[in-house]
Amino acid sequence: MSGKHEHVHGHDHGHEIGGKREGNAVALRWAFGITTVILVAEAVGGWLTNSLALLSDAGHMLSDAASLGLSLLAIHFAKKPASASKSYGYRRLEILAALANGVALFVIAVAISWEAAHRLFAPPPVASLPMMGIAGIGLAANLASAWVLLNQGDVKDNLNLRSAYLHVLGDALGSVGALLAGALMYFYGWYIADPIVSVAVALLILRGAWGVVSQSLHILMEGTPTGSNIEAMIASLETIPGVCNVHDVHVWTVTSGYDVFSCHLVVSKGTNITKVVAAGAELLERQFGIRHTTIQVLEDDADCRELNCRGGECPFT
Repeated sequence: MSGKHEHVHGHDHGHEIGGKREGNAVALRWAFGITTVILVAEAVGGWLTNSLALLSDAGHMLSDAASLGLSLLAIHFAKKPASASKSYGYRRLEILAALANGVALFVIAVAISWEAAHRLFAPPPVASLPMMGIAGIGLAANLASAWVLLNQGDVKDNLNLRSAYLHVLGDALGSVGALLAGALMYFYGWYIADPIVSVAVALLILRGAWGVVSQSLHILMEGTPTGSNIEAMIASLETIPGVCNVHDVHVWTVTSGYDVFSCHLVVSKGTNITKVVAAGAELLERQFGIRHTTIQVLEDDADCRELNCRGGECPFT
């Protein structure tokens, strides 16, 4: 195999990513403001009414305010340009923020469950009517925050924003649970409903937290992006005329919406390397949606052209 080789790097598409990031920041600022106001109301209301369901929801909202602030901070730092010591810039901070938010959800769910376990055997009386009023206000605020995040931000593809969105949804579930517990206590005197509903909400929070934590760790371990099929990528690249072999393939995620691909291509002697590289980059973007590519091409001394150029002249020679 000869030493002749060539690298190509895909475009960064920075304007598109920057536009989405700014939309995410606006959504997070709105959600942060709403959440901060309501958590104060729920914390005071929970203390005055002696409701664990309301206090647990307020505690969850406190974590939400912190996580939303962390998400905003991560988006701010992600705008900083790359440097010699950080070639990808600070984009990974969004994934670290998502991981921190997911871990915080776990801690909150465990704390709620621990306190609820103590109350199960001796549930204290709760001022259920004021509790329901405060929970109703909290639910309206949570739904407003969720709407802003869903309609102004990139909840589907941005893991950082999705983790914040799950925090807000967890709060909404907590508010629903507090309303349900308040109704059961008000109409039937079932004070045990308060800790039971708290545990149910905690389990729902844990379910969402696990998804965020596991996906964050997968990205930090540079795992293959969800839905990526390396075998299909290799097979497609090998259909390019002149390409004899594809190896050393890597696909990973830098941050949400920023997948990266690299590989080595071996081509037959005399193949136009520039055209092969351009065809490979175009193919990866068109078929697999990957726009950030690094392709190294090596020319084989042996004539392997027949593998891919049977039936006529290779168009890349």
